[in-house]
Amino acid sequence: MPQMAPLMWFTLFIFFLMMFCFFNIMNYFSYITFNKKEINKKSLQKLTSNWKW
Repeated sequence: MPQMAPLMWFTLFIFFLMMFCFFNIMNYFSYITFNKKEINKKSLQKLTSNWKW
């Protein structure tokens, strides 16, 4: 039935739009947090390295 074709395109558009939003939300919230104390310790270790030249 050709009358139903626009509804099919609209549902496909909604489906891909929802998948795109879901993918972006999952990427936004899936990051690794670092403790500030650990970062400070690592930076101090890098600063106190001995250069032999």
